[in-house]
Order: sequence, then structure tokens, then C-alpha cells
Amino acid sequence: MIIEPRDQPAVTPTPTPAACHLAACLSSPEFTMASVSPEETVENDAMPKEMAAESKLYVDVGDDSASIIYRDEYNIHLLGMEKLHPFDACKWGNVVKHLKKKQWAKELKVVSPNEAAESDLRLVHSASYLRSLKWSINVAKITEVPPAALVPNIFLQKRVLRPFRYQTGGSVLAGKLAMERGWAINIGGGFHHCWGNKGGGFCAYADITLAIHFIFNHYPSVERIMIIDLDAHQGNGHERDFMGRKDVYILDIYNKYIYPNDTYAKKAIRRRVELFAYTQDEEYLEKVNTHVEGALNEFNPQVVIYNAGTDIMEGDSLGLLSVTKQGIIQRDEIVFQKVTQRQVPIVMLTSGGYQRSTAAVIADSIWNLSKKSLISM
Repeated sequence: MIIEPRDQPAVTPTPTPAACHLAACLSSPEFTMASVSPEETVENDAMPKEMAAESKLYVDVGDDSASIIYRDEYNIHLLGMEKLHPFDACKWGNVVKHLKKKQWAKELKVVSPNEAAESDLRLVHSASYLRSLKWSINVAKITEVPPAALVPNIFLQKRVLRPFRYQTGGSVLAGKLAMERGWAINIGGGFHHCWGNKGGGFCAYADITLAIHFIFNHYPSVERIMIIDLDAHQGNGHERDFMGRKDVYILDIYNKYIYPNDTYAKKAIRRRVELFAYTQDEEYLEKVNTHVEGALNEFNPQVVIYNAGTDIMEGDSLGLLSVTKQGIIQRDEIVFQKVTQRQVPIVMLTSGGYQRSTAAVIADSIWNLSKKSLISM
């Protein structure tokens, strides 16, 4: 199913998530990100599925911890260079700080995930791609921070890629907790522009794909998993990874006129809803309500991965939509209400969001889910 705007608005397309902020830095050919081609989706030489059984990502979690996953290592500190990208590199820690300001969450005990090891990543990533991350210029392209190309790679591994690997481990662990408890929220992850052989758009590891593979491998009774991607940008990474797969259903609602505009990847979307730039609450929430309901009825998933990007918020120069803070809270409530009433496990990932106020909105939304008894703290 394809839902498209009938007329193109008068808005200049944004070729990359950081273009508005780093136009001068990204003007060189090496750092300009074009739409990817079908040839870049190739068979991955990943390791056998049995490798997942040896992983340390599926750890046991005590009942005294909430199904909220986070550790301080999620946050990125790169000698101030992280400020060259509009993404708040400490957003994840700020979400937890805002949560703990809530009266009910002062004693909140979150779950600490393990770092995804290379053997874990090889379940979805090619060896050549992982080797490419040992070159600083490639990490600079993926994170869209050109000066990072001059930083020794060992430093980038520790300060940039390691946080991403911890967040990836958090997404995988969230899958296990959701299967055990019915829901889990990773205060991080949602790297939906990365696939087996390529990273981009501030996404170095395909955590969504990896989380899904772990669920399929560890829970043989699961045969149908749905991705609900409500980030402002098209989720071309997981779309390329699951191209042609009938056991993974993708619902993607996004701004048609911004990065990545990956035409080939769109073929993997089972229910595609393309939005005008600057779409507001009423229209947006109506589409979310209609198409989440329709997708769930059409596919009857056994697990849902919810990519809850907040770059749909008004004022976000990269998402170019105009959904209010309250609209984001209502959106998350709609998704959780429709999924949990069917008793389907749900994993929420925080994904994109490029304003300093984003962290508080995410915390307020989680608080609202608890207040509405859609999650139990």
C-alpha cells in the first residue's frame, strides 16, 4: 500500500540529515551523500546464525529493573567535534536525567546492556564493511562530521563507534525483554539508515536488523515481525536488509522530500505513507492511527519494533515536519495502545531527533505511557 501527497510543496529537498548545519563542510565530493543504488545491496557474507547462541547480548535481567535500557556509554564525546552535527550527542543521557526528575521515577533502575561484539555484528554486517570502519574518513562520512577524518581511528572507535555498539547491544537486549515482559524501551538505537554493507546518516550499525535476527534465532515460534518506523526520514537501512522477506513487514511514515530518498529501498515497504513537508498534528496523527491499525490487521505480527524518532517535531531543521510535543506524546500512545491491546510484544527505539528539547519530550512520552498503564514501571 502506497499513500503519497498529491502535490509537491514548494520546499527545497534536503540531501543529507546534516546538510542544513554543515553545508560548507560537506560541499566536497567525498562528503556529499547521494541516494544509494540497488547495486549497493548485495548478499552479506555474515557468519552462521548459530553465532547468536554464543553472544553475551541476551543477559538475564532482575525483576527490580524496569524494561528501560540505557548506560552512560551511549553518549558521545569527541573533543567538541560532536557539536558540528545537529544531533544532540548526549541526548540519551538527558532522557534519563529528565525521567529521574519525575516523582515516580526518582528510584528508576534501568537495565545496562553489553557492547555488541564483532561476532554479534557479523550476523548482519559484512567483514569488509566492519573493516571499513577502521578508516577515520569512513567514520567521518557516516557521522557527517568531516573533521573526524583527521582524528586517529583508535580514538573514534572509543568515543564514537563504541557508544553506537553499546546502543546496538541495547536494541538487541530490548528484544529479549519485550518477549519476556511484553515491552521494552531502549533509550538509544534506531539506526535505520545502516544496512549490512553500508552506513550513513549518523548510523554505523544496523541495530534494528540485528535485534530482529536475534529474536528469530532465539524464539523459533516467532514467524512474523513488524517494523513501525515513524522517524521523519525513510528507514532505508532495514528496508534493504529485509528486501523480499515475507516474515518482516515494514510500515514507514516519513517526509518524502528529505534524505535519503532511497527509491530502491522503498520496494521493501509494505505500507508506505509519504508526507508533505510541515505536516501538522491533526493530519499526522490521523495517518498514524489509520495505518498502524491497518498494518496490524493486515499482518498480525508476533513482535513489533517501533522506531520512534522525534525529528518529526516542529522546528527540527532536518525532519521538516511540524508535529507538536504533545503530538509526539499522542503518537507514541497510539502505537503502544494498538500494539499492547493485541498482546503483542513491543520494542521502542528513540532514533532521530535534532533539537535540544528532544530529550525532555521523550521522557514526557515515556511518563505518559506509564500514566496510561501502557507500560509498567
